[in-house]
Amino acid sequence: MTERILMPGEILSMAGPAVDRLLSAGSGDAALLYLWLLRQGGRFAPEGARRTLKWDAARLEGARAALAGLGLMDSGAPQVPEAAPPVAPESPPEYTAADISRELEDQASSFPGLVGEVQRRLGKVLSTADLKSLYTIYDYLALPAEVICLLVSWCVEEFERKYGEGRRPRMSQIQKEAFVWRRLGVDTPEAADAHLKRQALYRSREGEILRLLDQRPRPLVEKERKKVAAWTDMGFPDEALRLAYEKTVYKKQAMDWDYMNGILTGWHRKNLHTLAEIEAGDRSFSRGPNNRRDAVAPPAAGEADQRVRADLERMREFMRRQRESEGG
Repeated sequence: MTERILMPGEILSMAGPAVDRLLSAGSGDAALLYLWLLRQGGRFAPEGARRTLKWDAARLEGARAALAGLGLMDSGAPQVPEAAPPVAPESPPEYTAADISRELEDQASSFPGLVGEVQRRLGKVLSTADLKSLYTIYDYLALPAEVICLLVSWCVEEFERKYGEGRRPRMSQIQKEAFVWRRLGVDTPEAADAHLKRQALYRSREGEILRLLDQRPRPLVEKERKKVAAWTDMGFPDEALRLAYEKTVYKKQAMDWDYMNGILTGWHRKNLHTLAEIEAGDRSFSRGPNNRRDAVAPPAAGEADQRVRADLERMREFMRRQRESEGG
């Protein structure tokens, strides 16, 4: 007999205009967060949302910003106070060598096997200080052994990517990243897998976006990485990012990460993401803030569209001359 899922009293209703806005935005994350809010009676509790949806903080913030931009969530609404987390990352206990020895001798503990696996992945025997860091992750943060193995492998990959093949992170650095994972709610194998897939997407986008910005391949600094992650979560396609870059160079005569981020954040607030949406909905293309005549008498739609296209052509011509002068 087929299980009945939609039982009376368990059905959540959505207003038609809200559905239309979510469908037009095309953001799956925004829709999921909206469903979660409906289930919670409209009360927004970030930690609870991250745990239920298995998202990290950056992904949750992207979905929240998308809902606010659609007018489906009050960005200034107070958040629901949440219970204190089970751990306080600021004050882990001081484990002793005796604590470590006792755990290693415990036949029912998974810690000895974890030590062997971490040593294999780091290619070294762990020192007493290393064992204390690992035990802090295992006991104090209470991350499962499977999650810790994924964490160590990720840290190794990141360290090699930044500093070269064969380089390995210190256990103290892995412990620092473990606190980040715990704070983000990455505390199950499923959540870790989702988190790592998201991080891999960000890394691949870093190289792609550097090419869009006419920059040579290089490791991004933390500030740049956060912006790439935010732009990815906002859902901008390459052509929109390229347009924001061209506008930045046209205004600043060079790449300016903060200025470009301001452009993209402004478009995101207006729910403008594709090139067609931006050209149709961003009035800054046709009127600058110092153009008094435009401020008094806004142009007709047809005239504004012509000015948009003229501005775009001027920007592209400027970029073409720049490339030719550099090549020459």
